[in-house]
Amino acid sequence: MCGRYASSRAPSDLVAEFEIEAGNVRESVEELGENYNVAPTNQVVAVVERKNRDQPDETIRKLTTVKWGLVPSWAKDTSIGSRLINARMETVAEKPAFKKAFATRRCILPADGYYEWYTAEEKVNGKPVKQPYFIHPPDGSILSMAGLYEIWRDKSVEDPDKDEAWLWTCTVLTTSATDDLGRIHDRMPLLVERERYDAWLDPLSSNTDDLLELLVPAAPGRLEAYAVSKAVSSVKNNGPHLLDPLPPDGEDPQDSPTTLF
Repeated sequence: MCGRYASSRAPSDLVAEFEIEAGNVRESVEELGENYNVAPTNQVVAVVERKNRDQPDETIRKLTTVKWGLVPSWAKDTSIGSRLINARMETVAEKPAFKKAFATRRCILPADGYYEWYTAEEKVNGKPVKQPYFIHPPDGSILSMAGLYEIWRDKSVEDPDKDEAWLWTCTVLTTSATDDLGRIHDRMPLLVERERYDAWLDPLSSNTDDLLELLVPAAPGRLEAYAVSKAVSSVKNNGPHLLDPLPPDGEDPQDSPTTLF
């Protein structure tokens, strides 16, 4: 699964990477800022492509913010979102919670990298030790995670023209981890390569087989992983220090009583 990630890119970098016109960046993106410990229910940056209301055959690509944890349009309330932070590639085209979004509401969730926890055989006080790892492109490029988004109508807001009448949410697509990363966790987010951005985001395309072929796990060597402090395990901790590799001796700053986070 993908349950935490880091997102610190400037909006200008994302505009350039995903070829978005400056006027199609929502103000909420600028307000969001850097987040080195993105967790479910957080607002996150997303690249979406929507039909042009004035020209139905044209689309508009936008940079916006959505809440992580997908709430299907048919949901009675938003509580279901906390259970739908990931969608498995193997079943995404059939599952009722994801089927409609997969057909027409696909997005890209830009990240620096994501965290996974390796469960060691050793135990402390009878509990398995879980060591977090940061997994990212070693060349510093943007990690373009494949996602879906939904728009849920909040009927408690009478006026449909108000922004708060609509809740935008998302989920991250996952697949089996490649051999070199599978030792840490058996699942990993699916990626959208740059040459496939257009096809993946296109809301006018809905052929299931074609869409599934666009998604690929990271090629061997495309990502690297290194151990980081257990401080990332708490959503209360944030900042670029969470990406620091553990020192060669493996001593975790989190274990020092004098360390402040």
